Formats: sequence, C-alpha cells, structure tokens
Amino acid sequence: MPILKSILNKRYILASASPRRAGLLRQLGFKFVSIESKAVEMEIPDNDPVHSVKHNSVIKSRTVAALFKKEIVIGADTVVVHGNKIINKPKNLKDAENILERLSGKVHNVYTGVNVINTSNGKEIFSYEKTSVYFRKLDRDEISYYVKKHRPLDKAGAYGIQDDFGCLFIKKIEGDYYNIVGLPLVKLYECIKKII
Repeated sequence: MPILKSILNKRYILASASPRRAGLLRQLGFKFVSIESKAVEMEIPDNDPVHSVKHNSVIKSRTVAALFKKEIVIGADTVVVHGNKIINKPKNLKDAENILERLSGKVHNVYTGVNVINTSNGKEIFSYEKTSVYFRKLDRDEISYYVKKHRPLDKAGAYGIQDDFGCLFIKKIEGDYYNIVGLPLVKLYECIKKII
C-alpha cells in the first residue's frame, strides 16, 4: 500500500484536549479522537526547552498509548522561550499581562515537541520544531483588552496567533507557523512516515 494511503487510513489518538491541535489534525484529513492525557506536565528546572517539550510530549503520549493496541498516538507540548527563560501558560490574568509586557517589542522562540507512538508495532519517535516570533511594541490598553476579552490562560506565552486579537501582536515569524499554533504539521507528518 502506498505510504500516503497507509497514513490516511490509520486511526489516530490525539493525546490532548487542545481545540487548536484538533483543528490542525482535521485540516490534514486524519481520522482521530482526542483524549486528554492525565499525565502531569513538569516544568523542567534546567530551562532547556527541548528537554521540557520532550519530557512532556513523551509522558502525554505514553500515558494515552497504554490504553490502545492498533492506533497511532500523538503527544505534543509547546513552550515559549524569551531570554533563555521558559515561559509557560500564565497562572492568572495578571501573569498573562506581565508575560505580554515582557514579550512586547522583542523576539521570542516557540518550541513544540511531538512524540508519536504506533501501538501496532511499538515504534516511537520524538522530534521538535523551533519558530522565532517578532512582536511589535504593544500598548498597555491592547494588552489589557486582549487578556480580559480572550483570557489566554491555556496558551503558552499568553497569546494565540490563529484565531483572536493576538494575531495583531506579531510583526513577523521565522519558521513554521503551525508550530506556534501548537502542532508542527510537517514535522509530525515526517515522524508518522518513519513509524508506519
């Protein structure tokens, strides 16, 4: 069977409750269900973003993969890095404002790790993507409006690029747009090809 047909015919499990990641898998035409992993995400103390996204994407995918026998399980984790410091999801609305003030007018990097497990043959692969994001200088009222209206508590870096006012914060990006949304699609596709 040609590799593409084999990929499209597989059943996938997205080990995430993220509507953004689910939307991206839908865009590819994959048949999948989303199952939120109950694994506890760790904040890695060494501030190594690759170590962080690998640890969290692996634990998410393995926790869910243990429940299946014939599916491909996808785990992902995204962090924002500014000044060599990992910025996770904001703890509250004030923290979200502080994060956006810190990113205003500066460049930060977004890392997403993907861990893919084929439960049929036991193969597993990890990879990650890095994208640089250039913010324009943000006004205080823009930050306040965004945080109150969109409540970005579920987003690393306290903003979304794809579906709300947060898109106006960004002057340009270098790298994979989908990585910023939360699932680098080319990297994911390449991983799946290697474990089919």
